[in-house]
Amino acid sequence: METVNDGPKVLVVVNSRPSSLRRMRPWLEESGLDLVVVVGEEGLPDDLGSFDGLIMLGGGLMPDDDDRAPWLARERELAAEAIAGDIPTLGVCLGAQILAHVAGGEVRASFGTPERGATPVFVTEQGLDDAVLSPLSPVAHVIENHEDMITRLPDDAVLLASSDACVNQAFRLGRHVRGVQFHPEAGALDLEKWDDAALAAAGIDKQQLVDAALVHEEESAARCARLATAFAAEVVASRVTRVG
Repeated sequence: METVNDGPKVLVVVNSRPSSLRRMRPWLEESGLDLVVVVGEEGLPDDLGSFDGLIMLGGGLMPDDDDRAPWLARERELAAEAIAGDIPTLGVCLGAQILAHVAGGEVRASFGTPERGATPVFVTEQGLDDAVLSPLSPVAHVIENHEDMITRLPDDAVLLASSDACVNQAFRLGRHVRGVQFHPEAGALDLEKWDDAALAAAGIDKQQLVDAALVHEEESAARCARLATAFAAEVVASRVTRVG
């Protein structure tokens, strides 16, 4: 478990070791957050009692893939606690799917058209008024890397963004719990680390993927930075309210 500073504490769950906060880390730290980074397979906290926020990152798993990832059972409990307490939460890719699954939505494996690389995501009318997602409006090219999909949102979820291939790109539960299918933490150059053979097997040229993402990189980074700082602001405000 790794801590950074003495600001509001946010638990960051890493579901795949190659995954990390990447470019989001400095944005969140500069906004005053104390990031407590935990690798799922090394064990997760019993609850969120000492935390002011939660971030759950991606991984090539289904939300209930407990045989392959036994820590997911505890992660689902933490997600349920965050939803019940309306604790500021950002679920990314698998993290978003966990939120949807726990709250009564549906996630299907290898469903629909996979999305890879920079993808245009369109903010909905409700998303325009959302404090965290509105910086992406009206459309942002963000990094995608998924073949599993949230096919039905929980009944009380608010749809915040969609893409052509995936309707449920971003959603909110309550006031402060959000899931995004895309990767705001990933930039164009992160695609250079992707598996060449796996992409080639899917008929994808990695360099073309990188080049296409670079076209939008400057604007994408600026928009995702605003998303990150808006999330951090909610964590700070929520902590002040609860302490007050």
